[in-house]
Amino acid sequence: MNWKDEVKCRMKRKNQILFSKDSEFLQDLLVLFQGRNHRVMVLWAFDFASESVADLETKYPKENRPREALIAAQDWAFGKIKMRLAQRKILNCHAFAKEIDDKEDIAICHAIGQACAVVHASGHAIGYPIYDLTSIIYKYGIENCAEVIEHRKQEYINRLLYWETHLESYSGDWADFM
Repeated sequence: MNWKDEVKCRMKRKNQILFSKDSEFLQDLLVLFQGRNHRVMVLWAFDFASESVADLETKYPKENRPREALIAAQDWAFGKIKMRLAQRKILNCHAFAKEIDDKEDIAICHAIGQACAVVHASGHAIGYPIYDLTSIIYKYGIENCAEVIEHRKQEYINRLLYWETHLESYSGDWADFM
């Protein structure tokens, strides 16, 4: 089954999340993510979360929770704050998703939360594409999204490979657990 058929099945079942970590379309990403340096995965996640936060801020200029989650996750990764504070901010970002009705924006909020949680464990990294790709389908519709979905997946791969080869150029501090 191709990814469009899988997504159509999920839509028919009224699933809100249109991909899963078991989705055939994401299996090569899962393999690519395995065994990667935790710092590489965190920088990758922060790049994408930053884009998503900026997108949400254009629609909700007075809403701070997604930005606060990202800043807290960055501060946690860089040893400036403890996990509990960052966790609270990430959960607040997920809570914002429950307060809005736009399916695209709900998925973006959850994507940001998943990206921020990569600081805790790299296994959360797949959550970003699951929600981000879902948001793209809600934005463009299943019949008009194929090119955008394929391009976005390639962006995930390219950015991961970028950070893998440029990790040493990152000059910031890291928390001891990183």
